[in-house]
Amino acid sequence: MPSYKPLFALIAGLAIAASAQAQNYPNKMIKMIIPFPPGGASDIVGRIVADKLSKELGQPVVVENRGGGGGSIGASAVAKAAPDGYTLGIATVGTHAANPACNPKVGYDAVHDFAPVSNLARTPNVLTVHPAVPAQNYKELLAYVKKNNGKVSYATGGTCGVHHLTGALFTSLTGTDIVHVPYRGSGPALNDVLGGRVELFFDSLPGSLQYIQSNRLRPIAVAWDKRLESMPNVPTYAELGLKPINDPVWYGLVAPAKTPDDIIRKLNAATQKVLAMPEVKERIVQSGSEPAGTTPAEFGAEIKTALERMKSTVKTQGITFDPSGS
Repeated sequence: MPSYKPLFALIAGLAIAASAQAQNYPNKMIKMIIPFPPGGASDIVGRIVADKLSKELGQPVVVENRGGGGGSIGASAVAKAAPDGYTLGIATVGTHAANPACNPKVGYDAVHDFAPVSNLARTPNVLTVHPAVPAQNYKELLAYVKKNNGKVSYATGGTCGVHHLTGALFTSLTGTDIVHVPYRGSGPALNDVLGGRVELFFDSLPGSLQYIQSNRLRPIAVAWDKRLESMPNVPTYAELGLKPINDPVWYGLVAPAKTPDDIIRKLNAATQKVLAMPEVKERIVQSGSEPAGTTPAEFGAEIKTALERMKSTVKTQGITFDPSGS
């Protein structure tokens, strides 16, 4: 009869080692990868949380922006990192739903290659135009676009990102022909829209809010369950008959798969304390988002739901991956 004692001893030893690792965690700097360049909504929310998480965990949480590929480059880096709790990442509807649903070469499994920690914030999407566009509202924009079919362009943070899919669905639902211009993140896209080089912009509200408030961008529609207090005259997509694109986006915290459960629980507890801080709530709300805060299991379920919804959109709209973004 074979002896299983060495195997049991090995398993017990690994369990003890993992427990000890979690008890000592963290004892050095933690890296938070934001999969987009500075200036976008994911960067704003990520930095707000990282700042306070450093104090809560007693170790620096250093932000590293790693943009490109509609967020896939940064997300891949998180997925491939050591599962020890010292590399975390910001997950978005783009990195964990739209991009995997659209791009067969994304390079990671959005569900199985990550350990969810918590949803951090939910955010309205917003469609804006440069002030030079002769449209004050959705009806006028639709007339302008149809009059100039194939000549008007819209900017997004990247091919196969959530805003690319939103733009593709928008053109399908409205029967228009608008040219997609992808960038390496919402920040660079925003710069070209502000400069008047691209007319329309699909984005998350935090990255665009200050420019809306200063009249450098004109809001046309928002994706939220009701009109926003900050923009009471701007209708939701649902009000305009575009309910399929009325879903908000979210920004959450993830770790590599196989990160010990004790470390995930410690990170989740610290994150909940951070999100409950009045100054954090205020900063997130002022940025245009709404604080969330979930259990790891709840956030994991949100990721799966968003992924299935995006797969359905890609299939029904016949969207195929095109690295050129056209």
